[in-house]
Amino acid sequence: MSVVMRDITSDEIRLYGDIVARLERIGPGADARGDVLSDIIRLTRSDFGASYVWNDGKGVFERSRAYRMSEDNLRAYDDWFQFHDPMTQQLRARKRATPVELVIPHRRLEHTEFFNDFLSRDGMHHGINLFVFDNGKDLGDLRIWRAKKRPEFEERDVVLLDMLEPFLRRALLRASLHGDDLTPRERDVAVLVARGCTDRDIARLLGIGFATVRTHLSRAMEKRGCANRAELAATVSRSDN
Repeated sequence: MSVVMRDITSDEIRLYGDIVARLERIGPGADARGDVLSDIIRLTRSDFGASYVWNDGKGVFERSRAYRMSEDNLRAYDDWFQFHDPMTQQLRARKRATPVELVIPHRRLEHTEFFNDFLSRDGMHHGINLFVFDNGKDLGDLRIWRAKKRPEFEERDVVLLDMLEPFLRRALLRASLHGDDLTPRERDVAVLVARGCTDRDIARLLGIGFATVRTHLSRAMEKRGCANRAELAATVSRSDN
């Protein structure tokens, strides 16, 4: 903490307080990551950033938010580079703010396809990541980058992100309640899943076909970022019952 206080301006103190206040106001269905991403980039004196959520069932990062990154590059990440990424899973395993340099030396990173055909296309050079979890469930991440001529990330940046993590975690948990994101029929199916009904039970109770139940269930799980029925049931238990 003393490191931060020696290297933070009065404007940055106010910005930190504003970020915390906004995170504390986040409610069900809000876009918590998108709401604060650009200001966290400012607070860490950075230039670029992105945020994703890991879908364990599909084995992919999805639901991207980004700042000063091109749409073409984001699509390239979704389609190719997340599967040819030499560092992000190592950073994710640390579960705290970590400069990229700590898991892969920059000289080695510069020789990878990931750096030359993805990062450098948007000018990203020095990175730091924060992955937010709750009881082992991935709630989302922050991937923050500086341009080549900017300094590397230091302890100040690690401490600031770690200080923000509990506020971000609570905001992401509240946002995951989702409010009215489901259609009425998707909600009916999700509520019955939470009550322990099988798909055939749901089809009989709602008077719809088995395949239709599976379609509604799949869409509800996708909307709520759930990898399986148990995760969907948990979101319903928190928000719908």
